[in-house]
Amino acid sequence: MAFLMSLFATKQIIRRSFTTDASTPRGFLAVYVGETLKKKRFFVPVYYLSKPTFQALLTKAEDEFGFDHPTGGLSLRCDEAFFFAVTDQIR
Repeated sequence: MAFLMSLFATKQIIRRSFTTDASTPRGFLAVYVGETLKKKRFFVPVYYLSKPTFQALLTKAEDEFGFDHPTGGLSLRCDEAFFFAVTDQIR
């Protein structure tokens, strides 16, 4: 049940990020990465959402901090090096 709620919340954030952030390329999702108030914005392909490694990162981010960003997109409070390690595994 918790997984379905998490999936629903993720879909809502993704839907909002696509509608509020016109600069995001089609087929990509804006992701804000960093542990401080000044986060860097990256674009990740939407298909990353189906990958277990990226899903684990999303679950961890949601459990610890939530991942709502005021300008749309996902906010992941993790080190950039860790984010790059996860995305490199997916590629």
